[in-house]
Amino acid sequence: MSSVLFDVPGPEGLRRQRRASVITIVVLVLLAALTLYKLQAEGQLDGELWEPFVTPIYIQALLEAALTTLQVAVVAIALSVLFGALFASGRLSDHAWLRWPATVVVEFFRAVPVLMMILAISLIYSEVIGKFWSLVIGLTLYNGSVLAEVFRAGINAVPRGQLEASYALGLHKGQVMQLILLPQAVKIMLPAIISQSVVTLKDTSLGYVIPYEELTNVGRAISIEFTNILPVAIVLAAMFIAVNYSLSRFATWLEQRMGRATGSQAELNVGA
Repeated sequence: MSSVLFDVPGPEGLRRQRRASVITIVVLVLLAALTLYKLQAEGQLDGELWEPFVTPIYIQALLEAALTTLQVAVVAIALSVLFGALFASGRLSDHAWLRWPATVVVEFFRAVPVLMMILAISLIYSEVIGKFWSLVIGLTLYNGSVLAEVFRAGINAVPRGQLEASYALGLHKGQVMQLILLPQAVKIMLPAIISQSVVTLKDTSLGYVIPYEELTNVGRAISIEFTNILPVAIVLAAMFIAVNYSLSRFATWLEQRMGRATGSQAELNVGA
């Protein structure tokens, strides 16, 4: 028996897979044990190195920094989506005087490293707009340009026959975009939008170059004070993983909910 992508293994193939799985697990366990032994030998598991993470003042500092990081991420994501939608519309415009400037802006900010952008904005404008907005604007310009391409690709991915049929029914371009293209394109774009949102959240750590009191910068200060780089890295990684995983789960829930809503609407249309 076979599927489209691979042949179902027979008894001997299953035995080989089981042996490979057991060997892989044993190797991973040995590597984990070796890592723990090495960390213990280097003193990286000593209790005093983990003391900041049970001390109220440092816990409060980390939680406040995490809240600051989330504030930067939320504002930057919202502005990036708006930026992406506007410039994707410009790139899809039939008017060259809109399409070409939008293309230049998107391609320019996609090409510039986000770290350089944040640093340049901070050096030039931080006295006027502050470090918070320097970080937010840098993240928005880069991630918004990436989302502009995501939106453009998502809209272009809708079958062209639907576009032609819509125009044949007498709909103008705004109605076609709102009623036909966007509802289908959003489902196509959603995974990429969430992925870029996760990237935006992780890129808030680049605020240390300004410096801005976000999570990474506070963690860096703790690691300098206690000389515990590894424990700080583990704690910060766990915090970022928890937030990013929550965002991914929310995206899965939203995608399923949108799928159910689309199916219910289709059933209503058929019943009508």
